[in-house]
Amino acid sequence: MTDAVEVRPITEPELADWHRALSTGFLQRPTLSAEQLDARRRQFVPGRLLGAFDGPRCVATFRSFDQELTAVGGATLPADAISNVTVTATHRRRGLLTRMMSQDLAAAKERGDVVATLIAAEYRIYGRYGFGPATTLTEWTVEVPRTGLDPRWARPEDGGRIDLVDGEDIRKLGPDLHERVRRSTPGAVSRSELWWQLRTGVVRFDEEWKEPYFAVYRSAAGEVEGIAAYDSDDNWQGKQPYDTADVHWLLGTTPAAERALWHYLCSIDWITRVKSGWRSPDDLLPHYLPDPRAARITNQADWLWVRILDVVRALEARTYDRAGSLVLEVADRQGLAGGRFRLDASPEGASCTPTTDTPDLALDIAELASVWLGDQSVARLHALGRVQEERVGAAREADALLRASGRPWCPDIF
Repeated sequence: MTDAVEVRPITEPELADWHRALSTGFLQRPTLSAEQLDARRRQFVPGRLLGAFDGPRCVATFRSFDQELTAVGGATLPADAISNVTVTATHRRRGLLTRMMSQDLAAAKERGDVVATLIAAEYRIYGRYGFGPATTLTEWTVEVPRTGLDPRWARPEDGGRIDLVDGEDIRKLGPDLHERVRRSTPGAVSRSELWWQLRTGVVRFDEEWKEPYFAVYRSAAGEVEGIAAYDSDDNWQGKQPYDTADVHWLLGTTPAAERALWHYLCSIDWITRVKSGWRSPDDLLPHYLPDPRAARITNQADWLWVRILDVVRALEARTYDRAGSLVLEVADRQGLAGGRFRLDASPEGASCTPTTDTPDLALDIAELASVWLGDQSVARLHALGRVQEERVGAAREADALLRASGRPWCPDIF
């Protein structure tokens, strides 16, 4: 019976059993080495790791941590980032995820978090908890010989330069660059010190961790404006190299920095393909190439999911390119953030207040999350029957008000 399973925050001595359940849920090697377990203790925050226990054994896992999410316009909002969600196959369909999720979201609401975030391994799970897909990722594979780039390319044409550096340099240079990028990128999230330690090998969750290469772009003035982390395979066929550069992440504060880094990756001897990693659907990568068709889309899917916990703060925090007013009837089955709200917005700012006015649109909290960052279309959701128009023409008005000039992008997984 479900009542026999206790859901509660774990204690630090229970971390090994919790990680066994986590690894089992993700079909990975169940037992961690002492070194791996010691590394993962760095993620332990009292009260933020939940476990479901059937007797002494952990059979479900759930972790959340503090995060900041960038809204349209650059405001950063406190977020409850959710990860490490599993239910062991022997205990599925008993409501364990619902109990853990409800406990965590209630605590996040109490803390004052405006949203919750997650990367959904499976699409159909999280909508019932009020999450909606709010960003999309696109991955390209670039066929280098087809790009039309000059094979003699050796350095940026703008007077900048590219240098290879080590992990210690990245821990010094990366955080500031990332802050500049993420504060101007709706959908981007904060990176902790542990994030940089994991990506540079100071802390290792994976015993088979492979050190990547790090390329830094500096402008003609000497400013760090871009960084790429990548590795490569070793694929020779008949004395001919067919190696692939696999980009872990690439950030640039300017198009010039991005262009220079992509051109560098396509210029490396023996590299015939470049895999882009997680990019925004409107990324400029293909158009940095003389022949954009050399960049072939190999993956496109939902990425960051958002759950709004405070409608007023979420809608007031973002910016709007035009003036408009909407009355939204927001349904929330969890009872955390629903209600009727009047949004009055303009390029000068926005106010959102509870109201008893007749609604223009009715939608679920998950649909509101999908349109909040500007990636989804209210008109499309209306056509799909997921947004109800209470006033004729309101969906198109809402679409024009909520859409942003560029698509949101979350470069990270967590």
